[in-house]
Amino acid sequence: MATGEISERASVLLKTLVEHHIRDGQPVGSSTLLRSAGLPVSAATIRNVMSDLEERGYLHSPHTSAGRVPTARGYRLFVDSLLQVQPLEEQAISALRAELNPDKSSTQLVQAASLLLSNITAQAGLVTVPRQEANQLRQVEFLPLSGERVLVILVVNEREVQNRIIHTQRAFTEAELREAAAMVNQRYAGQPLNQVKGRILQEMEEARSQIDSYLEAALDLANRALDQDPKEDEYVMAGESRLLGGATVEEMARLRELFDSFEQKKDLLHLLERCTRAEGVQIFIGEESGYEVFGNYSVVTAPYNDGTRTLGVLGVIGPTRMAYAEVIPIVDVTARMLSSALSV
Repeated sequence: MATGEISERASVLLKTLVEHHIRDGQPVGSSTLLRSAGLPVSAATIRNVMSDLEERGYLHSPHTSAGRVPTARGYRLFVDSLLQVQPLEEQAISALRAELNPDKSSTQLVQAASLLLSNITAQAGLVTVPRQEANQLRQVEFLPLSGERVLVILVVNEREVQNRIIHTQRAFTEAELREAAAMVNQRYAGQPLNQVKGRILQEMEEARSQIDSYLEAALDLANRALDQDPKEDEYVMAGESRLLGGATVEEMARLRELFDSFEQKKDLLHLLERCTRAEGVQIFIGEESGYEVFGNYSVVTAPYNDGTRTLGVLGVIGPTRMAYAEVIPIVDVTARMLSSALSV
């Protein structure tokens, strides 16, 4: 079990201490390790090894206790070299398979994945929405409503249908709207949404210069419809309140900062963007994320795709003492199942 960084004896003690701290959330003393580690050593020897691990930055001693808790560096060594990942329980696999149904739209799948991650891990689950460059316009329909309002039916990718209402500068007849939709579909169907927006704006300028009021009106309808498309790099999160469970008084202050960060989204989105460029499960423990607000928390992520390209990232946020052995395979399998559902 020796990791190359520390001795086999120290590895056993560190692994035992981390597992106790994950389970109980309390500092671990030498007497507990003496009972649990199963090593033929004295309490004095254990105290000496613990002191050495603390000096090397793997453990630290809270002021209120004689026991020790892992540091981010200690957790990193545990995750990289000492962790024994648990196979996913059949119940969790069945729940994932049932909810991540290929017949659902991408929006429904993203929402289901975030809720599943939270429910199964008892932490906060999050999934970024598919990138706009991965969303293709399939079809648009315009239907007249009372007043100067139009119902837009937008079909994105293969099966995602979005309904929205737009307000226009004048009333349109049903025939006018049908012709406008036919024109938009003929010009832009099958193209990425983010490219369609730019081309519509360009053609609107050209229509004005050519005094083509019909074309400009049709393009304006399409522009208003697509302008309500979700902003890029947004994410769906579920189970933030689960982070409150078991939090100490000291941790509550940091939690408020973390929740503020969730609302502002900036730091978390930057972190998730880094994950889209990586393969497989990524684990950021405490300050490893590069953001102070995550100092007491870990983020476990994995990218998901549609079989040809990365669409986004999903993951779990929880305290640094989260059950990594359980969380890592759940994040991994959820990413694989979501990718499979989106690849159909």
